[in-house]
Amino acid sequence: MSKDDRHYLGHRQRLRERFMKSGIEGFADYEVVELLLTLAIPRSDVKQPAKALIARFGNLRGILDAPIEELAAVKGLGSVAPVALKIIKAAATLYLQQSCEAQESLADPSRLADFWRMRIGTLPNEVFQVAHLDSGYRLLRDGVETLEEGTIDRAAVYPRRVVESALRRGAAALVLAHNHPNGHAMPSEQDKVLTRAIVLAAETVGVRIVDHLIVTASDAFSFRRAGLL
Repeated sequence: MSKDDRHYLGHRQRLRERFMKSGIEGFADYEVVELLLTLAIPRSDVKQPAKALIARFGNLRGILDAPIEELAAVKGLGSVAPVALKIIKAAATLYLQQSCEAQESLADPSRLADFWRMRIGTLPNEVFQVAHLDSGYRLLRDGVETLEEGTIDRAAVYPRRVVESALRRGAAALVLAHNHPNGHAMPSEQDKVLTRAIVLAAETVGVRIVDHLIVTASDAFSFRRAGLL
């Protein structure tokens, strides 16, 4: 084993020991990324690729949100690590959803904002999703459904589809959510009209619309908080 090999193997071990002792508290951003990369890159130094990722994407969230082809372009990352990073993000999103399912109540749907920002906030096209809640405003198991995937500035959603989805799942209440790929979370006039139409359609079958959230990578707009519901 060469001197370089002994150095990076020892560095990996020290990183893991620090994590086991105190979690990621005190870690620099690039060291957190290093720790993740050690899981996918077993036999080379990952400090420089980690620093390159931070330099290019800014922070861990930027890295996990980055398209896989942009990750693959970073020197030293190889072909496996970009896939591993996307798996890590998908697992984190699933964790957030299951955490929401375990909550006693989602009457304040701001608890779902972080979940939706991670899930759809960085997508290049608009996606419209619905969270199905029971009568206690608890998220039903596997209760988030994508109803429409659209273009860069539109996802056509019909109120009938929303109501049919609620009835099929036995939901008592819904939280609506969609993303704005342009980075601005403020609702358009079309968003307001659609929301009113869905509220009216849901009321006819006794289903309550708790909120409609518009998310971007870093922001969220709540129709209820804005007095639009």
